[in-house]
Amino acid sequence: MPAMRQTELSRGRRALRAVATATLQAWVWVLCLAAALWLLRLAQMAWHWPAGLAVSAADLGAVLYQGARFDLKVCAAAALLLWPLWVLLPARWHGPLAATVAVLFVTANLVNLHYFGFYKTPIDPVVFGFFEDDTKAIVQTIWSDFPVLPTLAVLAAASWAVVAARRRLYGRLGAALDAGIAQRRLPAALVALGVLLALLLLVLTTKGTLRAMALGRQNVTVTTSQFLNDMVPNGVIALKFAWDGRKASQNFSDPLVGLRALGFDSPQQAARLLGIDGADDEARLRAALVAPTAPAPAGPRKHLLFFLMESWSAEPFLYHDAHRFDVLGRLAPTLEQACHFSNFDAAQPGTHPSLEAILFSTPITPLTLGPQGRRPIPWAVPLLLKQAGYRTVFLTSAQAGWRELDRVLKAQGFDEVIDASHLRAAYPEAEMGIWGVWDEYLFRYLQQRLSQPQPQPLFVFVLTATNHPPYDLPASYRRVARDESRWGGERNSKDLWPNLDTWHYATDLLGALVQQVRSGPLRDRTLIAATGDHNVRSFGLYATPQRQYLKTQVPFILWGAGPDCGAQLHQPASHRDMFPTLLPLLGVGGYLQTGRNLLGDAARQPWPAAHTPLAVSYYGGARSAQGAWQLGQPGSFVCTPPAAPGREPACAFDAQLDAQARAQIGLLDWMVRSTLRAGP
Repeated sequence: MPAMRQTELSRGRRALRAVATATLQAWVWVLCLAAALWLLRLAQMAWHWPAGLAVSAADLGAVLYQGARFDLKVCAAAALLLWPLWVLLPARWHGPLAATVAVLFVTANLVNLHYFGFYKTPIDPVVFGFFEDDTKAIVQTIWSDFPVLPTLAVLAAASWAVVAARRRLYGRLGAALDAGIAQRRLPAALVALGVLLALLLLVLTTKGTLRAMALGRQNVTVTTSQFLNDMVPNGVIALKFAWDGRKASQNFSDPLVGLRALGFDSPQQAARLLGIDGADDEARLRAALVAPTAPAPAGPRKHLLFFLMESWSAEPFLYHDAHRFDVLGRLAPTLEQACHFSNFDAAQPGTHPSLEAILFSTPITPLTLGPQGRRPIPWAVPLLLKQAGYRTVFLTSAQAGWRELDRVLKAQGFDEVIDASHLRAAYPEAEMGIWGVWDEYLFRYLQQRLSQPQPQPLFVFVLTATNHPPYDLPASYRRVARDESRWGGERNSKDLWPNLDTWHYATDLLGALVQQVRSGPLRDRTLIAATGDHNVRSFGLYATPQRQYLKTQVPFILWGAGPDCGAQLHQPASHRDMFPTLLPLLGVGGYLQTGRNLLGDAARQPWPAAHTPLAVSYYGGARSAQGAWQLGQPGSFVCTPPAAPGREPACAFDAQLDAQARAQIGLLDWMVRSTLRAGP
């Protein structure tokens, strides 16, 4: 009996020792890994710190403190998952398990570092395009455009440091704890209490706070500097936020998910805030969100050529000088005949998200990679134009298999999808690069197509590709000599000047085509519009308050709309306002009221709040004439420089304006989810 009791006690003490040492190991690992992630954050801040950005010690401290909380949160969550394995598995497996997770966490942080450099944002849902885009092309771009080998060296060094620190610290503390338990110097009750308290603290660390709501996305904004706020999430938490956003974008079972995220319980609540008539009747509300059917024009319908220019940032327009700093090429003389909306923001930070936002009037992305892309979306722009009698053509110098565009676009109303393979067949000399053929073949094809008789009005949606990393150009291109002192922006990127060459290359080709059309027989029968899909990374981070308004700016230029460009040329606007401006010029209705008609009378906008001059992106940003902010986050507001003479002097967060912007996006989100859930 005494021997059996002694055995039971030994087993119980061994079990207690396993649990206690696993708990100690968890905390040692959490602290070592969290410290590494925190140091990597410092490295990321130093690597990307924008020239001229001055911040207070209090703001810097707030970011580092909040970042440390997120680091501890993700490490504690991983430790809770590893803890049962450390209890049950032999000791020889403990180190490899800890090392594997440490490598993954460090890798996520390094990916976040370079992702921020490219997209000017922490990891977001666009990251999943690595698997949905041309993965081979992305890998080639990463290899040619990023410091891959130094990054791998940092990965190895940081991971080794975590493993070594954990081994040394746990070796000492674990041995002392093990001896104390084995030699009965530590009472079993005290050890058990310590384990319970340590596990409870680990759970609380995973939550990140003692308050009811866990540390989450709402806690990222701690200063008015967007750059500093972007430094708060580590790679793991940014990836988690991206995954959450991805799941929400694919959730069509709950049409209210987007509305609720923006602070509204129902579409009626949002509609009432906007002053929409009949907001309480769902049928009337749906009708109010769709533009009425337009009467057919008296004469022949105009052709519409729409150019979505890859990475066509607005900033180079500010510094163009035909003699000393030529970046516009043949586009420059055409601007005298154009409506150039110069205070204009992109809807999304990536090509495919912006493409979906423009063509399908959706804040939800990716929208068409699932079943929604296989059936017609009732308000898809190509479908509306096809129903109005247009021949609809999608033309790109890239490959249409990217994001399944060859399948999706034909389902959404395009009669033809012409891509790099078609252009190579037409022009055998066309070279195939990483992302497609050179843009010059795209423009040559379009010029030849327009020179032929058109039996019906033509809608051509053009997507260029050359102005993209690694910023290669055809051998025939001759670099334009520029006075580099004329560049008034940031100069941190080694790709600045090569990028300006590819930017000029594409812009000059666009200018040549505009000149041809505007001087030929199609002049009075053709409407031409051009914008950029998003800003480009090598032009800077736009982190200083004086430059932040440029962060998401792209041009929007319109030729053939008539001599009167209206009063909104310099007012804040965005991608959501383009087709509500273009389609009325063609006599086409049925589109979603995503924004305002930039050429229309403010008094004739669809509802009172719709005419407010506001640039809204679909990924959380908004900008008025006074300042920019993240929707629903008053603390993120920063004043911006005057966009035009006569700007209102007040510069402060406007809660009413913020609510209206959230209501507009929320209603659009609800309309898309509820309609596509039920089917067109």
